[in-house]
Amino acid sequence: MTIKPSGRPYPIGGRIRALRLERRWTQKQLARLLGISQNYLSELERGQGFFTADHLLLILKTFNVPIDYFSSGPPGTQDQIQSALARFGATHLRESPETLPTQAFRDVADAVREALVGAESSRQVAAVAPVIVENINRVNFKKLQSQFLEIGLGQRLGWALENTLEALQQELSRALPQEWMLKYRRAEVVLKAFLSLPWPGKAPARLRKGVPGSTDILDQDIASQKSLAEACAESSELSKQWGITTRIRKEDFVQALRGARETHA
Repeated sequence: MTIKPSGRPYPIGGRIRALRLERRWTQKQLARLLGISQNYLSELERGQGFFTADHLLLILKTFNVPIDYFSSGPPGTQDQIQSALARFGATHLRESPETLPTQAFRDVADAVREALVGAESSRQVAAVAPVIVENINRVNFKKLQSQFLEIGLGQRLGWALENTLEALQQELSRALPQEWMLKYRRAEVVLKAFLSLPWPGKAPARLRKGVPGSTDILDQDIASQKSLAEACAESSELSKQWGITTRIRKEDFVQALRGARETHA
């Protein structure tokens, strides 16, 4: 596979040149390592051509640098978020072949956190549902909750988990293959137990109906008081309970579960 840009600056050649010079390697030495001519390496370093994935992996190993060294942008870009979600179970999303894995997504919890914090697409946000289901025994929800609370977004995680739980319960009312029934039942048990614990930021059950106001504006397209008011009016009751302003609803999480399930059919 050849790694190349997709409509934005991708200074891999310059980064490799800087790395080579820092380690005091000549072009001849690096070209020999990569099995290419010195002239061709010179062109690649100037951005006239593309390194292959094998070249990049060999350079990473030889110079002992993390794969983020070649990242086309800061950790958490939309392509990286989508590819991470796809790898961890949201198989209805397309994993970009041009996006290198990054240290920002070392495990499932990283992918869930980045999606809920940085995703610009409602489809990516809802895609945490199949990721959570697929990895229900691997996620430390208590630790993840602490991370969200530290950045002031504890309610957002709870909102996503409860939407996932309600989407699961809706799907469990359908006739599902035994494999999926078992997965969904297990995830339902784990999420229900975790969400039953005291959760900072959520209104007590007796006060949930008609909770006013919102402390967390999730949708990226809310950019004015008018759009904020419209989004508030369109927010689901569950979103209002958690103090989240968003047009994303349980149905979006249901569609994510179904989409991931259909790709395994």
